[in-house]
Amino acid sequence: MIPAAFDYHRATSAEDAIAQLAEHGDEAKLMAGGHSLVPMMKLRLAVPTVVVDIGRVTELSYIREDGEQIAIGALTTHHMLENSDLLADQCPLLGAVAKVVGDPQVRHRGTLGGTLAHSDPASDLPAAVLALGGTLVAQGPNGTREIAASSFFTGYFESELADDEMLTEIRVPKCPNAGWNYQKFNRRAQDWAIVGVAAVVGDGITGVGLVNMGSVPVLATPVIDALADGASAADAASVAANETEAPADLNASPDYRRHLARVLTERALVASGVA
Repeated sequence: MIPAAFDYHRATSAEDAIAQLAEHGDEAKLMAGGHSLVPMMKLRLAVPTVVVDIGRVTELSYIREDGEQIAIGALTTHHMLENSDLLADQCPLLGAVAKVVGDPQVRHRGTLGGTLAHSDPASDLPAAVLALGGTLVAQGPNGTREIAASSFFTGYFESELADDEMLTEIRVPKCPNAGWNYQKFNRRAQDWAIVGVAAVVGDGITGVGLVNMGSVPVLATPVIDALADGASAADAASVAANETEAPADLNASPDYRRHLARVLTERALVASGVA
C-alpha cells in the first residue's frame, strides 16, 4: 500500500514541532522512529495531511539521573535503553524489556516516547513503565504537564496527549535493589507478545504490567493489591486476569490469554523474589 499524499516538515526543536501541531491540529502526526506510524499510513489507518519528523531533535535523546528518578528523553531509542549502564545499575527492568523489542533495526530506530505515545496494548515497554509507576512529561503551547503512566493510556491507540502536545520526557524511579522480571510469550522471537508480564517488587515499588490483555496496556491492580495483603506468588497470580478484557485474534482466544496471564505472572513474581 502507498500512503495518501502528505506534507513533510522536519522539526528542528521540540518547540518547532509543537508549533506545527498547534497550526495543523489533528491533521498532523509526529514521526520519531517511524516504525508505528508509517505502516499505519500505508494501510490508511492513519491519514495525516502533515507529517512532522522529530527524529533529529537530539535534545530529547538522553538518559540521566534526576534525584531519586531517572529522566529519559522521549527520543531515546530502544538500543540506548538496552545498553545504558545507568539503567542497568538503577532500573534494570527497562533495559531488559527494551532488549526483546523487535529486531536490531527496530531497536536502533524505535523510541521510548514513540512507543508510549502510540499506545499499543501489544507493546512491551508501556507495561514496564506502568509496572515502575513512571511519569510522562507532555509539552504543548501552554507549557508542560506531568501525567502518571497509570492514567496515560485511554483507549486503543489513544492516550491523554492533546492534539497539540508531544511527549518530551519519561521519568522512572531508581530501584537498584528491587526484584524484577519480564515474561514474554510469542511464537517467534521478533513477534509481538501474545501476552507479556512486567513485574517489579521491592525497593519501595510493587508493580505488575500486562501486555495484550485489553485495549490499553494494563496495570494489574488485583495482583498488586493481593501482594500488598501478603499473598503468595501463586495466589497473587491467580487474579492476574481479573479486570482485563483479553482480545481474540489469530494467535489466541481470550481464555487462552487469561490462562497465559496467570501463568506468566506467577513466573515473573517468583523470578522477582516473591515466594
